[in-house]
Amino acid sequence: MEFSRDHYLQQLINRRKNGLIKIITGTRRAGKSYLMNTIFYRYLLGQGIPRDHIIRFAFDMDEDLDRLDLYYPEAPVRIKDDSGQEKINSKKFRAWIRDITNENDDYVLLLDEVQELDHFVNTLNSLLRHPNFDVYVTGSNSRFLSSEIATEFRGRGSVVHIQPLVFREYCTGLHMSPADAWKEYIVTGGIPLVAGMKTEEEKYTYLKALCEETYLKDIINHNHVRATEKLGDIFNILASCIGTPVNPLKISNTFRSVTRSTIDSETVNTYLKYFEDAFLVSRAQIYNVKGRAYINSPFKIYFEDIGVRNARLNFRQIEETHIMENILYNELRYRGYNVDIGKVDITEKTERIDKNNKYIYAKKSLEVDFIAAKADRKIYLQSALDMKGSQKEMQEKKSLYAIDDSFQKIVITKNGLKPSMDEQGILTVDLFDFLKGWGD
Repeated sequence: MEFSRDHYLQQLINRRKNGLIKIITGTRRAGKSYLMNTIFYRYLLGQGIPRDHIIRFAFDMDEDLDRLDLYYPEAPVRIKDDSGQEKINSKKFRAWIRDITNENDDYVLLLDEVQELDHFVNTLNSLLRHPNFDVYVTGSNSRFLSSEIATEFRGRGSVVHIQPLVFREYCTGLHMSPADAWKEYIVTGGIPLVAGMKTEEEKYTYLKALCEETYLKDIINHNHVRATEKLGDIFNILASCIGTPVNPLKISNTFRSVTRSTIDSETVNTYLKYFEDAFLVSRAQIYNVKGRAYINSPFKIYFEDIGVRNARLNFRQIEETHIMENILYNELRYRGYNVDIGKVDITEKTERIDKNNKYIYAKKSLEVDFIAAKADRKIYLQSALDMKGSQKEMQEKKSLYAIDDSFQKIVITKNGLKPSMDEQGILTVDLFDFLKGWGD
């Protein structure tokens, strides 16, 4: 079974021979290595590039490391770095590259788990001095964050961030109807390996182990976290509050009520950054539409993969409304949008009467689920599982009606109907139509 990752393949194709290191980032098990070593490799072969001019090397595979034994045989392949961690000897790797290449032919280098290489930043920067080398790398630790990559490579890196399967990739790869796929996707998410498993039991077991044995351990080891139990508890609390405005103090208070122990808001914020750095969650800021300003607190948390989120809660809180919102957030990011939460302040007539027998007006804040922007395009998007009845429809559209600019305004709902527009220009689009690519 293979899932099409054409969206990311095209990003790699667009970056060919751009003089930069192509850095494929994303959470563990999102499919980075498969994208580079199978899908992109197959594309390169189809372009007529000779196999011996496509150099694939995985720094976590013994078979590949064995190739380095012949070079500087007096030195070991595995050495200790400055912090005492075991790394691959970069001097031996560079010698191997020199031996199998020349300065006259073009080569494509596909380097997997490159953070295992000693002083990998310096080695990759040195490869760029060869104009006939086109370099692509993957990495799994938090040094492969976009912000850190930009700093470490001093403008020499081009980042491609890969997410777990979005809904359209999931449906296509499994040859399922949207309705049938949705029932599974909202529970076990889009980790490719999980999507290909045959039983729910296998999926549940794997996802829970992935959280404990891989994600949390990575964060603990990389950041030297001592309060490991508290870190796990915060992970659970984040999972329980997707789509809800939160801040570190609120999370700290929830932690106290759930665990009967304390954690300060500063530590909460630190842990939250660890989860963001590992690409497990994203923080969506709130933007005041009429005031044209960001509000730093509160914010919303969304999970990179909904199956990981559900695993942290032992698959006990499958609230379709919040999960749908999370999936739409990921879909918008997949399409290349920067995504914020919208806040619209209005003045509304109340039922109260003043001393002159006139209605009292009060200020009120309405929420727009998402403001998605890229280049000169912006859309306002509301997530509504259903809009049965005029009152419910008005409730969902009210914030959109209060925005007086000309950008597109959409309500996504699970109605199974064709897209329609009301008299004020608000579009209503079926959830499955949108996730299959409508408006992309």
